[in-house]
Amino acid sequence: MSLTTAVVQFAPNEDKAANLKTIEELLREAAGRGVRLAVLPEYAVFTAPAMDDRFVDSAEPLDGPTVSRVRALTAELGISVIAGVNETAQDGRIHNTLLGIQDGEIKTVYRKVHLYDAFGYKESDRVIAADPAQPQLLEVDGFKVGMQTCYDLRFPEVSRVLMDSGADVIALPAEWVPGPLKEYHWNTLVRARAIENTVYVLAADQSAPTGSGNSAVVDPMGIAVAALGEAPGLGIADVERARLDHVRKVNPALSLRRYHVAPTGD
Repeated sequence: MSLTTAVVQFAPNEDKAANLKTIEELLREAAGRGVRLAVLPEYAVFTAPAMDDRFVDSAEPLDGPTVSRVRALTAELGISVIAGVNETAQDGRIHNTLLGIQDGEIKTVYRKVHLYDAFGYKESDRVIAADPAQPQLLEVDGFKVGMQTCYDLRFPEVSRVLMDSGADVIALPAEWVPGPLKEYHWNTLVRARAIENTVYVLAADQSAPTGSGNSAVVDPMGIAVAALGEAPGLGIADVERARLDHVRKVNPALSLRRYHVAPTGD
């Protein structure tokens, strides 16, 4: 059993109509190449160079026109999509939200838990941190897909909780802000999460200027079976059930571990 997947890399900007056009073009290309699950970057429908009121002013509810257009594309193209959006919230801030969209419907929702208050950035000025919750998994062609966002990658317990919930694949949309050693951190941590959890990781980053690129599909041994550099495009690879089963047999780390993960309070 296999699942054809794609990480979708591009550079969203402040023009939502232009971003939707790019998303549509890339999803049509992916569907034409047999992709069944496409992972878009974090903040795929709107990104500004700095975390300020532009993210709040451009936010929409989940039944707004932007998400509705992506929903329609999944129904038309027969493709499941995971996309990052800036979602309207209640207190003048937003939710940094991932949506698992399938057959024209929102099937799963994840709101970012660990906000990017690091490396001179302050996401919490405009974004509400979600409380840890039981993961929602999107099922695509017999594979269970968990979701986490960008800075969550630096917290290994997020991926471990997804594994405990039965995930075969981790979808990781990101806007991995460029900077010294950031590409090194990204590549190292994506592979670490795949290896330590014996899972596929679909890491979809924004390309420059807002992201570091280097999107990849990484298998449970840490091998990039599809990879992109700095340019926009698609990284397409098959997720293989036989590969998952084999790796988990030769490296039964999950069954041998003697610690479990539980969320902490504020």
